Amino acid sequence: MASTLSPALPTVPHPQHPAPNGDGVHSDAGLEDGRDRLPPLSREEVLRYSRHLILPDVGLEGQQRLKAARVLLIGAGGLGSPAALYLAAAGVGALGLVDFDVVDVTNLQRQVLHGTSDVGRPKLESAAKRIADINPHVHVERFETRLTSANALDIVRQFDVIVDGTDNFPTRYLVNDACVLAGRPNVYGSIFRFEGQASVFATPDGPCYRCLFREPPPPGLVPSCAEGGVLGVLPGLVGTIQATEAVKLILGIGETLIGRLLLVDALRMEFRTVTVRRDPACPACGTRELKALVDYEEFCGIRQAAAAASAESTLPEIAPRELAAKLARGDDFDLIDVREPYEYAVARIEGARLVPLATFREVLPTLNHSREIVVHCKSGIRSAHIVRLLQDAGFERVWNLAGGISRWTDDVDPEVPKY
Repeated sequence: MASTLSPALPTVPHPQHPAPNGDGVHSDAGLEDGRDRLPPLSREEVLRYSRHLILPDVGLEGQQRLKAARVLLIGAGGLGSPAALYLAAAGVGALGLVDFDVVDVTNLQRQVLHGTSDVGRPKLESAAKRIADINPHVHVERFETRLTSANALDIVRQFDVIVDGTDNFPTRYLVNDACVLAGRPNVYGSIFRFEGQASVFATPDGPCYRCLFREPPPPGLVPSCAEGGVLGVLPGLVGTIQATEAVKLILGIGETLIGRLLLVDALRMEFRTVTVRRDPACPACGTRELKALVDYEEFCGIRQAAAAASAESTLPEIAPRELAAKLARGDDFDLIDVREPYEYAVARIEGARLVPLATFREVLPTLNHSREIVVHCKSGIRSAHIVRLLQDAGFERVWNLAGGISRWTDDVDPEVPKY
């Protein structure tokens, strides 16, 4: 399906776009939205974008469209990094960036907007600096805030195309619904381990994210990248695909991913697409019963899960320093690590027995009910499931290591690597 979408570009030059002058180049060709003039290109811009200008499907007018366009990137992380780099290099006139995080050393394996010298700086600060270095003609608009139901529509409506680089379900549904309500295309991407997805949602003639995923998964069912890992080059692959789709939407060329979900398998280097049709019963783009943004933490069950976790007082914990004291005294107890073997190879607590989560039920009958058991994982989430399982099986002297091996590194042994 060929894309004929022409985003609602500004009807007058944006303040950062200079008016035509002696050094400017502009076309008098009109756009489908009725405008009869696009922002000009300076001589330096003509040279910079020369490889675009000689493309028949881009040309001078296409490059002017890119200069007039306003693209919002939600997230300056794994997906937002390559998308921002290539959209800036392509000459998109205004890039909006929404992020409230700071650069962490664990980001650097995949978030190529940021460098080692940026660790500890706000991501928007390092992103803006990098974009300016790539293309000083691009105007960066920073939104150093968490995207919420209170501000999403106001932000989204300021832009023509939205690129979703989020990494959690509440924000993903929020972005989708804001795009549907504001009438803006949503260039979607997601990644996990070695696999990725990309599509274009919320266009007048296509489905939205809710058509594909009507209900969010239960909290905790899908691990985050911090828990499950991600191949560092994968977000570069998917984020660049998102940038490509955004450029095609702006130019109105080619066959976009509207109505299709692209599935990327980096291990097999295999790409395939599946058809996604608009669901007439979709509350967002089908029945249109969704009239306003909702509480997405509640919609995704995050608040309910947090309330249930806080109300659960039967889960005993042991602090890392308490565990260190038990080990130093030589207390007789079982220390069980329920992470995966590849995690155990990176970092371990001496004396821990490795029993991966998926195989724990097989080992359960061999455990002694009379012995003390301390269970740990990376952060305490997976081990909490095992502690509950042990309690249900009648074990009474069982504890979860608070904060997992990550907190052990912070509180007890900094020589144990963090990952």
